[in-house]
Amino acid sequence: MVYPQDANKAKKGLTLLLTFYMSKETKRTLSTYLRIAPKLLTAFLSLAPIGESFATEDPPNIVFILSDDQAWTDYGFMGHTDIKTPHLDALAERSLVFERGYVSSPLCRPSLASMATGLYPFQHGTTGNDVDGRNKRAELDLPLREAFHKHPTFIKLLTSNGYLTHQSGKWWEGSWKEGGFTHGMTHGDPNRGGRHGDQGLKIGRESMKPVTDFIDEATKEKKPFLLWYAPFLPHTPHNPPERLLEKYTKPGRAEDVANYYAMCEWFDETCGELLGYLEKKELIENTMVVYICDNGWVAESTNADDPNQKLWKGFALRSKGSPYENGIRTPIMVSWPGRLQPLRSPYLAHAIDLFPTIAAAAGLEVPANLTGINLLEDKALKNRKAGFGVTNSIFNMTPGNPDGTLQYLWCVEGDWKLILRYSGEDTTRYKNVHIWDTAPARLYKLKDDPHETSDLAAEYSEIVKRLKKKIEVWYPVNQKYISNELNN
Repeated sequence: MVYPQDANKAKKGLTLLLTFYMSKETKRTLSTYLRIAPKLLTAFLSLAPIGESFATEDPPNIVFILSDDQAWTDYGFMGHTDIKTPHLDALAERSLVFERGYVSSPLCRPSLASMATGLYPFQHGTTGNDVDGRNKRAELDLPLREAFHKHPTFIKLLTSNGYLTHQSGKWWEGSWKEGGFTHGMTHGDPNRGGRHGDQGLKIGRESMKPVTDFIDEATKEKKPFLLWYAPFLPHTPHNPPERLLEKYTKPGRAEDVANYYAMCEWFDETCGELLGYLEKKELIENTMVVYICDNGWVAESTNADDPNQKLWKGFALRSKGSPYENGIRTPIMVSWPGRLQPLRSPYLAHAIDLFPTIAAAAGLEVPANLTGINLLEDKALKNRKAGFGVTNSIFNMTPGNPDGTLQYLWCVEGDWKLILRYSGEDTTRYKNVHIWDTAPARLYKLKDDPHETSDLAAEYSEIVKRLKKKIEVWYPVNQKYISNELNN
């Protein structure tokens, strides 16, 4: 990919070339050619295919849309026959869509932290939602947040390079100011109920005005902007508008399923309002929209036949908080009209790729320690052989020792997926999300079994060994937390 500074050089080169060839023309004709040179360049660059596309001369606006607790299947454009998501479907039509996208962790806080930093949870240190459940929550959280803010993020990178940046919705790491945003909604004060978004969680559910007001301000100031739109949707509480609940309520459909379906469409409506406002303000052409979900979620009633489900209430096992597809898989979309060719990509994409991709679009350098790739580069996508991720305990952490609460590591390579089980501390009631899962390794062939119903570990032991080795090379775990079964 060529970045904005390269586009500037190219424009100058084209101008000089025109000057050379038109030197015998009149000054008036020459002036005309010089005046249209940038337009000629823009037209040329807009035809470039993915992997060779050029960034715009002016840094693009970045709109980062993040849904909360939504399974990878639960969109019209992903093939769901009941859930209606017309606005996200329309976005998919004009996007580079990665149907096989993954998050680094199947849990909100560490997942968001990885998106912002481009690091895995064992690198940025935030492996769960709280340090010790509800015990001394604010006190124990403070040093964790301080450590997190020492890491670069794409938010701080854009802010330091002249972007106006706005936070709304989910945000765990203190206030929007602490996160490096120039504008925002979340105060993060535990004395006023701050924890994972507070005032920011009103976005979408109550109003879109803070977001549209920010867009107006950025437009007035003629500055590029980043919009972090992470509404508390379709997350619980599942209290959709009555008109949507009536639409999805029908005989034979469980109440928790109908409520969830309605919440998915409600979230889609808010996305439509946001994207529609960008169009109204004529900002679509130089705005890159990125979409991802933090982790999956499946209604509890759909897993009623599983005898282990009695261990947990609130959502289905093997979804939120777990390393199975309904916990970690998500569509990832990147839309940039006129710059990026819309298509469905067969390649793996990952949450750690968002920082490099956003930075590349803005023509900025990323920290050297990031292992994610620029999703706009064909070569990088083709060269990726596997994707990895981690699952730790949900509501307890061991700061400074990420292996202390390690529950799983996983690897996806081609059609195969290996899940390895570990024995980290799990001290709260949320341990029941994992406690039933005692197999040291599980292997699935995702192409034939996308919902992971048939464990093939015993049948394909050589593949287990090979992928296990890949995981060990990617992240060597402290031997203390590896069971004898897994070692063998």
